Amino acid sequence: MDAVEAAGTPRSGRAGPAGTAQPALTTGALARRLGVSPTTLRSWDRRYGLGPATRTDGRHRRWTTEDVATLETMCRLTASGVPPAEAARAARERAAPAAARSPSGPAPGPAAPGPAAPGPAVPGPAASAGPVGAPARSTLRAPSPDGVRQEGRGLARAAVRLDAATVEERLEAAVTGYGVVTAWQDVMVPTLHAVGRRWASAGDRYVEVEHLLSWHVSTTLRRHTLRPGGPAAAGPVLLACVPGEQHTLPLEALNAALSHAGLPVRMFGAAVPAEALVAAVRRLGPAVVVLWAQARSTASLPLAEHLAAMERGTRGARTKPLVMLGGPGWAGRPARGMLRPATLTEALDTLAARYADRPPARPFNRGSAPV
Repeated sequence: MDAVEAAGTPRSGRAGPAGTAQPALTTGALARRLGVSPTTLRSWDRRYGLGPATRTDGRHRRWTTEDVATLETMCRLTASGVPPAEAARAARERAAPAAARSPSGPAPGPAAPGPAAPGPAVPGPAASAGPVGAPARSTLRAPSPDGVRQEGRGLARAAVRLDAATVEERLEAAVTGYGVVTAWQDVMVPTLHAVGRRWASAGDRYVEVEHLLSWHVSTTLRRHTLRPGGPAAAGPVLLACVPGEQHTLPLEALNAALSHAGLPVRMFGAAVPAEALVAAVRRLGPAVVVLWAQARSTASLPLAEHLAAMERGTRGARTKPLVMLGGPGWAGRPARGMLRPATLTEALDTLAARYADRPPARPFNRGSAPV
């Protein structure tokens, strides 16, 4: 049975209202869609009655559209920390009205033990009540490792399901509850790496998952980036990807964190031409230039050295920008006089020290939500 289900070939299910057959999924295909294992689906069937409405003559499970909707609700609730028995009860209750409207609706499963399940909830650490759709707020100051890991697991499962709404909710809850830096380092980056590893082991199967997750991470980071401040006496931090480099997410996280730290910053984004970088440094006179290179093929050390040597100011009082190199593309390359921070926290600490003579405009608390 496992071999047949793992093939993921759709089979016909029960007839729809117009008499046409609705496609049904095998257990293997549904498991890949939801981001859980086939064993988990069979366990939910045995324990909580969340089984398929139809089975073939060989007792192979065939999951219809209504079954999938019920299990998607189950996944959302369990990823939010709701106990499985309560989540199963809530999933069945939400499926009941649809089943009542359909003459061939799924048969009810056995009652699950435990108290009545809560209503729809926005997942997030220590979220307080608020308007529907509003970002979850938290007074959390030091996130627990278990809470952060739970956030990451829920985010990864939602991404594998291509559940954009839940991905957005969990990212918003992580940034609001933990702050930009912790959300990036302990939730977003591990999830992106996990999806990347899954992509590498499954061929092209999870490319769409990585694209969806990256898009929503970028959207969340930009939403939590404050408006840039005015000109600074020391010059801003210039953020740019080297020519040919398209990976901007780390710079977007640094841009958001710098804005909350009250430090002046100018973000130039992906694949900035060398001529444009030179022109921007000449015009802005930045105190720091951060260059991101994801791949060794794009990391141009001559360009970084040229920017580091650019002088600005009157004779006798000329200054040069500090160049900070970010990304694995710079690994193993000598960078005399340039900095190579290992983490976002290290980069922020270095930049804050650079501007120590200028009091920040806003309090800088990396471990909590912005006030």
